[in-house]
Amino acid sequence: MKPLRKEDIDQEIFDMYDYYVHGRMERRDFMDRLSTYAVGGVTVSMLMDYLMPKYTERQQLRSDDPRVSSDMIEYTSPKGAGTMKGLLAEPAGNTDKLPGIVVVHENRGLNPHIEDVTRRAALAGYIALGPDALTPLGGYPGTDDEGRTMQRERDRMEMLEDFIAGYQYLKDHPRCTGKVGVVGFCFGGWISNMMAVRLPDLDTAVPFYGGQPDAADVPQIQAPLLLQYAELDKRVNAGWPDYEAALKEHNKDYEAHIYPGVNHGFHNDTTPRYDDDAAQLAWQRTIAFFDKHLK
Repeated sequence: MKPLRKEDIDQEIFDMYDYYVHGRMERRDFMDRLSTYAVGGVTVSMLMDYLMPKYTERQQLRSDDPRVSSDMIEYTSPKGAGTMKGLLAEPAGNTDKLPGIVVVHENRGLNPHIEDVTRRAALAGYIALGPDALTPLGGYPGTDDEGRTMQRERDRMEMLEDFIAGYQYLKDHPRCTGKVGVVGFCFGGWISNMMAVRLPDLDTAVPFYGGQPDAADVPQIQAPLLLQYAELDKRVNAGWPDYEAALKEHNKDYEAHIYPGVNHGFHNDTTPRYDDDAAQLAWQRTIAFFDKHLK
């Protein structure tokens, strides 16, 4: 039988998968519902295998890429977990001061995809830090299912403090100019929005399909925002109209893009929700936005 293709997958499967990976559907229930679509020689196992991320084969910048230097470091998070680990990446051989980017993972810890994105940010001419919110539980465990379970054990406001501490670590780094922005995906998109609320000196924030802060918090935002959403992401997009209204009401500096016909997670090139055209355009806009506000 031919391998499954994106066009073979019903949109309802992607919608169910979104609920599953965000803890709104148990694995057994998800697989039971998948069985409805297991027809014509397609099995539930085939569908599950197709939906799961393929980290090894789809990395753009591997850890040994000679263009980038990256190492796991530790930093202090006094209001969060205490000690945190993260991937620090910069252009290979760099001795100059560079602007910084905090890269915030999804709801499953610092997995290989977000490590890859951290290296991409470095390749674009930045010193980048990808913290792992699962540090106090032993770090990313090697699979996303385990990572999601572990991350649910942590308080999200405490994790916010851990990423704020990562921002401060990067801002004070001897090879950072002191200008620092943040980019985050899903859970990391919410963290990016909340860092903009909490940090008056944050230089810019780029949330990808991230949950929105309360409208009452919007007046505190000082950083320019680049907000990136997926048209088919009804769950996250439900909060966008109120957020946009508040941004307009308080004359905030923001730019928003809703990418047509794509799903939540469209930037993650290790899963079938990935959309190449939207992802490339969104990343080009991200780096251009950082270049404008950080360099």
